Amino acid sequence: MLEITDNAATNADPRKAARALYWQGWRVSSIARHLELNRSTVETWKQRENWDTAAPIDTVEMTIEMRVNTLIAKDKKEPGDYKEIDLLMRQLERSARVRKYAETGKESDLNPNIEARNAAPKKKQTRNTFSDEQIGKINEAFRDSLFDYQKVWYRNGEQRTRNILKSRQIGATWYFAREALVDALTTGRNQIFLSASKAQAHVFKQYITQFAREAADVDLSGDPIVLPNEAILYFLGTNARTAQSYHGNFYFDEYFWVPKFTALNKVASGMAMHKQWRKTYFSTPSSIGHEAYKFWSGEQINRGRAKADHVHFDVTHEALARGRLCEDRQWRQIVTVEDAAAAGCSLFDLAELQLEYSPEEYANLLMCQFIDDTASIFTLANLQRCMVDSWEEWTDFEPLLNRPFGYRPVWVGYDPALSGDSAALVVVAPPVVPGGPLRVLEKHQFRGVDFEAQAAKIKEITQRYVVAYVAIDTTGIGQGVYQLVKQFYPAAVAFNYSPEVKGKLVLKGLSVVGNARLQFDAGWTDMAAAFMAIKKTMTPSGRQVTYEAGRSEETGHADLAWAVLHAISNEPLEGMAARRSGFMEIST
Repeated sequence: MLEITDNAATNADPRKAARALYWQGWRVSSIARHLELNRSTVETWKQRENWDTAAPIDTVEMTIEMRVNTLIAKDKKEPGDYKEIDLLMRQLERSARVRKYAETGKESDLNPNIEARNAAPKKKQTRNTFSDEQIGKINEAFRDSLFDYQKVWYRNGEQRTRNILKSRQIGATWYFAREALVDALTTGRNQIFLSASKAQAHVFKQYITQFAREAADVDLSGDPIVLPNEAILYFLGTNARTAQSYHGNFYFDEYFWVPKFTALNKVASGMAMHKQWRKTYFSTPSSIGHEAYKFWSGEQINRGRAKADHVHFDVTHEALARGRLCEDRQWRQIVTVEDAAAAGCSLFDLAELQLEYSPEEYANLLMCQFIDDTASIFTLANLQRCMVDSWEEWTDFEPLLNRPFGYRPVWVGYDPALSGDSAALVVVAPPVVPGGPLRVLEKHQFRGVDFEAQAAKIKEITQRYVVAYVAIDTTGIGQGVYQLVKQFYPAAVAFNYSPEVKGKLVLKGLSVVGNARLQFDAGWTDMAAAFMAIKKTMTPSGRQVTYEAGRSEETGHADLAWAVLHAISNEPLEGMAARRSGFMEIST
């Protein structure tokens, strides 16, 4: 409001003072009392000068003019007077531009910067930009989406090292992708995502880009993703061994399944050596024999230390269920599927999961118990030699194309579910030369899907690839899918299981895996786990060897392994010396 002091009222033109007060919303009678004038005099000025019909810009300009003149006329000016004069003069300049724009309609008259901008070379629009409002939306959406166990991870986000053993499918990768984006936007710190393969690392990228799009309507792009605040988000697979110059917070996904963990971790931990960076390791358990187990258990820190300086602590579920900062300065937690359900995660039906999985599989996949692979015929050590970074090594395979493998032939293997709720389908590229690698290009699993839908998926595979061989287990319920597939692929091969047939499949698998000829993406930990589920035991008579595939009427966890064995059976079993005498039984 324009303030009219008594001194100003005495020395200024009373008509202008009255007009200014009227445009501020004063009533005529109030103005007359304030300026000690007759009401009729003020009313006459109002009518004669058309105060009510004045344009808004006129009222603003006249009010500013009066105030500026009053300030300029002051003999002794305060610092605030000079600031106000400068502000008011700029407002007069703006009103002059508004008047010019009203005459010409040219935006450059309203804003002179437009003309300069139009004359200058066009600059490429900045990518990945977030406004303060959008960052606020990201933060709000992040906090509102968390289950209680994820809130524990968030509260411990400033721990130097977090090490989490977790159940499958509880949203760890999803959570840490969001956490990293929030941290990058608010602190400007780099974020580095490490996985067994680049394809797996890009799952982080998919979650991040989806989150930014849904929460803030921002389309992130680039690899790596570079934010305007100079934070960089890197997505690395096994090529991280050469990433010596990277630095930032890093997230190591499924580290219990990474080949040569110790060597890779030296590079990874070096990227977060400075104290401002944070390290986060999280994984489902694999085998106790994996190199990462000593890192998890704390034994690694004792290497090279005097026995008196050794550090020991409890890494059982009971000790770590709530999360704990251990004696080696790592914050550890174990989160089982039952912990997640108790902490508000409503994504699981525990009773159904206990039926779908055998007790051993339930314990490993969902209750964070390590596999004892000494009884497995396919050991983790051998399987790790088969795990590759497919995006880096398979230059002839483009999974996002309509024809991912061009017009080269592939073999397809299908394994049905004993209870109809779990089945597997794989696509295998045969060797280019004799003795070359057999590469698993695609894998699909089905739960609760009818035969028609599964057959339709096999048909879709035949339309995207040049399928030279299809093998289907027709024992029992597999016959339904086989009959449907025969309608569009008459050459489909049926496996009617017998001990002899299963014996050949396993022997072929042992040969291929043992010689590191099988290849699949290192991020497919479920594939490795499926092979590890096949175990050697004795028949009830105790006189013959048998192999149990970790299956029962309630579970089909080894389905991926059997589907692969079906596909690679198209390569003859040659040069395989008998490993044992006598009859071999394979039971599932």
